Amino acid sequence: MNNIKQLSKADYEAIFDLSQFAFQYVLSPEEMKKKREEAERHIIWGWMEEETLAAKVHLIPLSCYILGKEFEMGGISAVATWPEYRRKGMVKHLLKHALQYMRKQGQTISYLHPFSIPFYRKFGWELAFAEKAYTIPMKLLRKQWNGVGYVRRENQPISLLHPIYTAYAKGFSGMLVRDLKWWEQRILKKDAQIAVAYNDKGEAEGYVMYDVKDKKLTVQDMASTSLNGRKLLLQFLANHDSMAENVEMVVSERDQLDLIVDEPIYEQKVQPYFMARIVDVAAFLKQYPFTTLEKSCHVSLIVEDEFLPENNGVYHIKVKSNESTVTYVKAVSEQTQGIHCSVQTLAAIMLGYKRPVDLYGMEKLKGSKEAIEKLEQIVPLQEAFFADYF
Repeated sequence: MNNIKQLSKADYEAIFDLSQFAFQYVLSPEEMKKKREEAERHIIWGWMEEETLAAKVHLIPLSCYILGKEFEMGGISAVATWPEYRRKGMVKHLLKHALQYMRKQGQTISYLHPFSIPFYRKFGWELAFAEKAYTIPMKLLRKQWNGVGYVRRENQPISLLHPIYTAYAKGFSGMLVRDLKWWEQRILKKDAQIAVAYNDKGEAEGYVMYDVKDKKLTVQDMASTSLNGRKLLLQFLANHDSMAENVEMVVSERDQLDLIVDEPIYEQKVQPYFMARIVDVAAFLKQYPFTTLEKSCHVSLIVEDEFLPENNGVYHIKVKSNESTVTYVKAVSEQTQGIHCSVQTLAAIMLGYKRPVDLYGMEKLKGSKEAIEKLEQIVPLQEAFFADYF
C-alpha cells in the first residue's frame, strides 16, 4: 500500500512521540538513548497521512526454541495509532504487511503481547503462553533444601549465564533464543544482583537475577538445569530473610514448586501472557519435530486462515520411524476428510499450550475422534513458556 512506509532513524522522534503517548510513559534522555539503541534491530513500518505518522508497527527479527529446535520468529511490538486516526483499518493493513514480509524472510511464527486478545485473534494470533506469578512469604522458604553445592554472587557474566539459560529454555516450547544484544539491552539491569548455583563438581546449574526493595525480593530472571540447582537457588533466596518478607517470581504455568515446599498455601496467580501466530503453515509444519512412531501414521489438517488466505488448504502429515513429511494441497472439496482447524487453534497445539483432545472437547477442532487421537499421538508433550517480554 502506498500509505505504508518503512521508517528509519530520521523518523525516531515521531516514532517515540507516538509510543510515549500511546503507552503513557515519558522517557528520560538516558531511557530515550536506550530505546533508540534497541530500535536499531527493529523493522518499523508507519502508516502515513500526508507525510504525518498516523500509526506504526515494529517487527523484531528473533528466534525461538520449539521442542529443542530453533524457529525464526517475528516479534510484533509497539503497535500504536494516534487517536484521530483510529478505527480506520490502518493497523490491520500494517499487520498484513508485516506478516507478508515475515513469510518472505522465513519467519514461520510470530509472537506479540496483546493489549486486547480479541483484537489480535481477528488477525490470526492466539493465546499460546500463560505465566504463574508467586508471592511467597519468606518464612515458607526458610527450610533446609539439601542442595549439593554452593551459590556465589557474580558480576553480570553473560558467558556464564547464557549456557544455563539455553539449556533451561530448550526444556520448554516457545522460549526465546537470546543473543548477546538481547542480554545486554533487555536482561541485564544495573540494579540487579546476580547469583550462580554450582554443584559439588563446580559446574554451574542455575542462576538468579533479583533485587530487594521495601521488604520485597523480586526475581527478575531465573533458570536452572537441574532440581539440585533450583534447590540451591531457593536456599540462597531464603537467606535474605532479614531483608525481605516476601519473594515474588514468575514461573511457567505448570510449575511444581508446591510439591517441594513444606507449605504450598501462598498466592499463585495464573494469567494469559503472550500470543502466537503461525505465519507460514506449510513451512512451519515441515520444520516441526513430530513424534515418530513405529507404525506409519497419517493425519490431514484442513486449516482455515481468514486473514492470510494463502495458508488455507489441506496439510497431509505422514509420520513414521525417524521421519515425517508434510504435503500441502490448496484445494479443499466437500469430500476432503480430516481435522478442521483454524490457524489460531493450530498455534495453541503446536506450541504445547493446549492438547488436541482438550480443544476437541471445546469444539475448537472438528473431525473424527480417531483422527484427533492420531494428532494427539504425533504432537510431542512439552510445556509452553515464554520468559521474556517485548
